[in-house]
Amino acid sequence: MKPFSFFLIFFILSLFTTQAFAQQDPIIGKWKTIDDETGQPKSIVEIYMRDGKFYGRVDSLFRKPGEDPNPKCDKCPEDDPRYNQPVLGMEIIKDMVKDGDEYTGGTILDPKKGKIYRCKLWLEDGKLMVRGYVAFFYRTQTWYRVK
Repeated sequence: MKPFSFFLIFFILSLFTTQAFAQQDPIIGKWKTIDDETGQPKSIVEIYMRDGKFYGRVDSLFRKPGEDPNPKCDKCPEDDPRYNQPVLGMEIIKDMVKDGDEYTGGTILDPKKGKIYRCKLWLEDGKLMVRGYVAFFYRTQTWYRVK
């Protein structure tokens, strides 16, 4: 086998292997979020990996009759590119990096309030724990895997 062919095959296999390992990460997938105030399902967020970091986008919303089926983030900061954009498809988790059993270093947006928080994610008993921080105050939500 020619050296060039060997390296080409090795390169292609390493791409597939890297992608396969990235898909193995336990937080990748769809998660059901629950409204803190009502206890009702709020949305489905899909978590995925891009360029070695983890992100989450709103995949679907649970809306009541009469509510806007695709509200806009009109409370987002005006200097944020998500300002006044539809919530469906919006990337609300950004730049998370795996650090042992946790994912840190990124942010999470609450589109309803328009607030951006520092974020930490971790798995606990098959559920995704999502914590948003402002200074030393925090709020933790439990998200449930969608099968």
